[in-house]
This record gives sequence, structure tokens and C-alpha cells, in this order.
Amino acid sequence: MICVNCNLCGRDEWRVRYPATMNGSDLDVGVFRCTSPGYGHHAQIVECQYCGFVYANPRWSDEALMGAYTAVEDHTYLTERAGRELTFRKHLQAMEKHTGPGNGRSLLDIGAYIGVFVETAVAAGWDAWGVEPSAWAAAEAQKRGLNVIRGTQNAPELDGRQFNVVTMWDVIEHVDDPAGEIGKAYQLLQPGGWLILHTMDVDSLAARLMGSRWPWLMDMHLYYFSQKTMAQMLAQTGFEVVWSGAQGRYLRLGYLASRVQAWNRVLGRLAYGLVNGLRLKEVAIPINFGDLFTVYGRKPIRSSQDVLAK
Repeated sequence: MICVNCNLCGRDEWRVRYPATMNGSDLDVGVFRCTSPGYGHHAQIVECQYCGFVYANPRWSDEALMGAYTAVEDHTYLTERAGRELTFRKHLQAMEKHTGPGNGRSLLDIGAYIGVFVETAVAAGWDAWGVEPSAWAAAEAQKRGLNVIRGTQNAPELDGRQFNVVTMWDVIEHVDDPAGEIGKAYQLLQPGGWLILHTMDVDSLAARLMGSRWPWLMDMHLYYFSQKTMAQMLAQTGFEVVWSGAQGRYLRLGYLASRVQAWNRVLGRLAYGLVNGLRLKEVAIPINFGDLFTVYGRKPIRSSQDVLAK
């Protein structure tokens, strides 16, 4: 485990917001599955006393994290494909209200996993690509004929390329250096291009009411943004924040009941019994507790560096 400074302001002045609930510092690859049920199991979570950014500290090194994400497999995710497809179709429709339709324009999905969003975007007319560190997930995407590269934004296949849109769905909270990853996305975008980020909102009403029982406090989450701190980080990189707001997802009722059970065993058993008894396990419904948000940032057509150069 390593200690880190605030990724937003760079300072090392913090207070403990939630004490660690992990036992020891051994890294379990299983907790890095997208469908991990490890709610409430996390490293020490602190809040920067200068800028208010919330993050895990101490935490695992970048090398350890990348090793885990490269090795992780998540077969449960495959069974949830229907819910993910519904979610990403809704996300894409909302995105295109800002970006306009694909019409052959280019899109790169960072942390594409098994390629559900890439496939959704291709079907809607985008020249969509993805990068994904998990060898298993990238292979699953490639089996479906999708342009998903095994790797990260540092992949040599991306050298010299620029895209109209870069997306990160539930990714930025997992990375070692969010500011650095946003900076790389800036370089991968054409002037006037869009960066779309989706993550948890640590300052949402649900998060504040639930406190230490907020389900998104988990081992695999290193950074906990609010809409305010996200806007600050995007602005520091050079993006114009065009819109930010709560955006939920679709989940099968059977899967939702299993998530409730991971958080609260008694409630979960009741929920699963009800859903199973009514034969509703495969029904997907919209879920929005207001604690997940999407932000749309735009790279200026003329950057400050261009202006200074003149």
C-alpha cells in the first residue's frame, strides 16, 4: 500500500472521512470485477482539507492495480448483458443530444470491458473503438468482431490518432491518476471533441444520507468525485464543462436483488424471494438514486496553448 497526495490540488492535507474496513493489504483480484459484491469493504477514505476531493489513502500501487485489472475475469457480467445494452442505448441517446449523431465519426471508449457500449455505438453509426486492460474482457469483445484493443490510453495503436468523442463509463474512479487520464483523453480528442465521463457522486443526497453504508464505498474505487470536483479537474485540463447531472442505469430485477443481498442479507433474501416468486428475474428496470452522474466536457476548438503560440 502507498500513500498519495490529492490528485486534484496536489496537497497532502486530509482528514479521515471513513476508516478502512479491509483486513490487511493483500490484493484480491476478484474485488476488481465490475460485478463485485464487496460493498462496504474498502481502504481508508480521506477528504482533502484544501479542495474537498475524496479518495482512498493509502492504497495499492499503480503496478498492483494494473496487474489486477489485466488478470480479472467477470463471467457474471456476461449474464447482465441485456441490462447493460439498455443502459448504454439510453446513454448514447443522451450523449447524441450534445455531440450529434455518429454518421461515421470516430469514438473511443476507455475501459470498454466486453465492448457493450462500443457495439451499441457501432450500431448507431459511429466508427467506435475501445481499449480495455482485462485480457479476458478484451477477448470477449474481439469475439464479437469489435475494435477493442487490449490495453489503456497508452496503447501504441492509439499513437497519432484523434477522435470526435472519448467516453469513460464507470472508469475514472478506478484509475491510479484521474487527472493524468483526463489529460491523455484531451490529447486523443480532435479540437471541439467531447469527453463523456460517468461515475459516482459522493456529494449526492443518497451518499450523504447513507454515510458509511453507501454501497459505492468499495475496494476497487480509489476516487470519489462530486460534480464540483469533477468540473474542477476537467477545467484544469482545459475542458469546457457543458452539462453535468444525475444519470442512472438499467438492471435486471434478479441481479438487483443479488446486489441488495450483498449490501443487506435480510433485505436481499426478501427481495430475491419476491422477484423469484413472481418470475421477474429477467425483467430490466431503470434505477436512479441520484448518486451516479454523467458530465459532458468539450475540448475548445482553439486551445489556450494555440493562443499563446500566436
